[in-house]
Amino acid sequence: MSTTRKRVVGLLSVSVMAIGVVPFVVPAPALADPAGTGLVISEVYGGGGNSGATLTNDFIELYNPTDAAVSVDGLSVQYRSAAGTGNASGVTALAGSVPAGGHYLVQEAAGSAGTEALPTPDAVGAIAMSGSSGLVFLAEGTTAMNPGTGSLTTGTAGVIDLVGYGSATTYETAAAPTLSNTVSDQRAGGTDTDDNSADLATGTPTPANTGGGGGTDPEPDPDPVAATIAEIQGTGAASPLVDDEVVTQGVVTAVYPTGGLSSFVVQTGGTGTGTDATPGASDAVWVYGPATYPEIGDSVEVTATVAEYSGLTELTSPTWTLLDTPLEPVTPLATSWFTTDAEREAHESELLAPTGPMTVTDTYDTNGYGTIGLAAGTTPLLQPTEVEDAQTGDVAGVAADNAARGVILDDGSTASYLYGAKNTPMAWLTTDNPIRVGAAVTFTGPVVVDYRYGAWELQPTSPVVGEGADVATFEDTRADETAPRDVGGALTLSSFNVLNYFTYTAADAVADGGTCSTYDDRAGTPIGAGTCTLADGEDGPRGAATDESLARQEAKIVAAINTLDADVVSLEEIENSVKFGFDRDQALSTLVAALNDAAGSEKWAYVPSPDAADLPAVADQDVIRTAFIYQPATVQTVGGSRVLVGSAAFSNARQPLAQGFKLVGASDADAFAVVVNHLKSKGSGTDDGTGQGNANPDRVAQAGDLATFADEFAGDLGGSGAVFLTGDFNSYTQEDPMQVLYADGYTDLAPEGEYSYSYDGLVGSLDHVLANDVASGMVTGSDIWNINSGESVGFEYSRYNYNATLLYQPNQFRASDHDPVVVGVDPGPIGTATTVDADLVRPATGVVHGGQKVVVDVTVTAAEPLTTGTPTGTVTALVDGVQAGTATLSGGTARFRLGPFAQSGTHTLTFSYGGSDGVLPSETSLEIVRR
Repeated sequence: MSTTRKRVVGLLSVSVMAIGVVPFVVPAPALADPAGTGLVISEVYGGGGNSGATLTNDFIELYNPTDAAVSVDGLSVQYRSAAGTGNASGVTALAGSVPAGGHYLVQEAAGSAGTEALPTPDAVGAIAMSGSSGLVFLAEGTTAMNPGTGSLTTGTAGVIDLVGYGSATTYETAAAPTLSNTVSDQRAGGTDTDDNSADLATGTPTPANTGGGGGTDPEPDPDPVAATIAEIQGTGAASPLVDDEVVTQGVVTAVYPTGGLSSFVVQTGGTGTGTDATPGASDAVWVYGPATYPEIGDSVEVTATVAEYSGLTELTSPTWTLLDTPLEPVTPLATSWFTTDAEREAHESELLAPTGPMTVTDTYDTNGYGTIGLAAGTTPLLQPTEVEDAQTGDVAGVAADNAARGVILDDGSTASYLYGAKNTPMAWLTTDNPIRVGAAVTFTGPVVVDYRYGAWELQPTSPVVGEGADVATFEDTRADETAPRDVGGALTLSSFNVLNYFTYTAADAVADGGTCSTYDDRAGTPIGAGTCTLADGEDGPRGAATDESLARQEAKIVAAINTLDADVVSLEEIENSVKFGFDRDQALSTLVAALNDAAGSEKWAYVPSPDAADLPAVADQDVIRTAFIYQPATVQTVGGSRVLVGSAAFSNARQPLAQGFKLVGASDADAFAVVVNHLKSKGSGTDDGTGQGNANPDRVAQAGDLATFADEFAGDLGGSGAVFLTGDFNSYTQEDPMQVLYADGYTDLAPEGEYSYSYDGLVGSLDHVLANDVASGMVTGSDIWNINSGESVGFEYSRYNYNATLLYQPNQFRASDHDPVVVGVDPGPIGTATTVDADLVRPATGVVHGGQKVVVDVTVTAAEPLTTGTPTGTVTALVDGVQAGTATLSGGTARFRLGPFAQSGTHTLTFSYGGSDGVLPSETSLEIVRR
């Protein structure tokens, strides 16, 4: 279509009357005005300020086809949504007059984009019109009115003219074409025939005000230009025919009548495989906004206007007809994903059959918008500073590789499954089809090369319903993560970020006089805490909004930690209960109780916080903290815990927490130190421009103070000198804070090719276990247990019932957003082995009668000479598993008198030596019979 707007000024154009006075007439209140005797709405545009728009504001334009000025005093333009049935939702009062054969411009709401202001408006309103579908009408009076519904062709009292556009349910005979951010609906001929669909057509917006006056008839638009699709596309980033009306032919390869894309795709017949007859120019094009839709495989002729929508060439305001003779069929181009933008542009909108391996690299928006980030090849895309030093490495090379390999698989829809389409089952994801980062992708159907939202995409040929197995299938990588890999060692050490585990919920804070926003499910039920402020103005809780939501969060964390089964676990992002007036360890003890309840035994214990005098002031502590839990059956604490106090570097982060541990029965000389950390996050602070996120200088300073603190703690602990640093360092493996620790002699123990975190489609590790030289010699293996970072956030407790598809399950998957890191440790010699012998002194036969007791002498013998001569410590006696007494060894022996035994039959007597410093525990059993 020509860029010159067709303007018809009526039968007579008068600039000035002979005596210099412009006569005024009043508008006739009638919808149809084929004689051209009254005002009409001549142009409607609702895309102002939207993405891709040039103009900054929406507008409504009036046209006066008569030979006299028409007053608009007391009139208004009014707006109602496409599906509205009541009074108008927006009213803009008018004043002044519309000159003979001239126009009157009503400016409405502005958006955040656009570069060109409207001509000086004659009236200004604030109506935010839909950019695609709606209803506008010119009315008598300035009070919102209801014009009626359906096809209004017989006139409505008070309505002078009315235009329904797009999917509007109110119109004259039929709605005018759908608008976009780049086109308006424009009245052709200046008269009103009672049919919006016939009277108005789309074109590039051309707003005119009263200053534009009338004029002579412009030249009519030229006939559509016949062009091949390749000619429409051209060989550059944009079409050479933008704004031209064209007619072209092609085979329909994709159709999107539902889901918001409102489009179909046509491709030149016979193209796809074989020799490319138009190298550099695509043979397919997107067709947007048809009134009706063809079917895939149809051969059609399309007449439309060429436009660029956010970088995608498309045909807008189309009409199409079936061809009498079918074109040659299109075959999908079988190829691996293109590595350059030039190659992608050359195949924009073409049908593709991807070949070669592809891997999932991003699932963050899958539950929300049905998009899945893919990477060509067998590995996800990498955070550049995960593998390259930000200061000296080839960071740009990694970024270039990411750009070459990345592409998004979409669902053929613009629907938001968390908002507008929350009651529609989401695409792709189910509990049986989790789609995880790192999973291999197998394409089972062709896809269309698409470009939108600033990224290249692959669209299925129709909207995805359910798991989308007819488009692509995904490797089930959960099967490999039912438990961590065996890392060996006499004990295992792990780090686990528990994603804001708070037992003080948003509901609790509100009940105590605070205020909280919440994230709610599709029924309006609070699920997650938003921003919470306590009654005293201090920061409130994070995490769960209610006890019910907390129970779901806790169930997943408990399942993960009990399956992790590490002997020592450092925790990050757990509630610091002292900030809410409770014991500092309240949330920690609650988690341990839940772990033990699920385990069915007292399997877990927690390391108590230091005394308040040995902690930073409460005001200087964060609402989240670090902590340790451990299994007392296998490890013991040595000394108390210690928190770094007085470090200015940690004024904006969680202070490190240190604790000594040893295997049960080991000597204190074999103790090792573990220091858990949670450095300053990347979300706020100064960006130093090195590509390492905000607050990198803060984390560098914190790493230095951490190394000093760890050395001091290990020196005070004594022991073996082994030090492990664990936690969420908020630093990828090659970033500056990690380099500080490497320079201090620490080694990162992560296995090659495994990563604990996924952000913005890139994988890397923020979570680490580091070891000094002594500790490194104890390590037997390591694993990153990928149960969280690669999972869609839809499986998290915080997205419970956000969509009709319920993904939540009380298992370990997506218990957090960080993966646990686990390391096997063999601390070396742990003490001298012992044996326990139990000698039945009386009765020697082992048979007792009535109220008779038994006397047993227990002897504990060391396998090697001891400095104490004989083992020391206590022995515990159990009868049928129930503790019946304890005795202290003297000269390595102890005597027990047990009984009487109430029930007849066989009874088992167990004698358990608990060990001592450097001497290992052992036990033995014997049986007696009661007659």
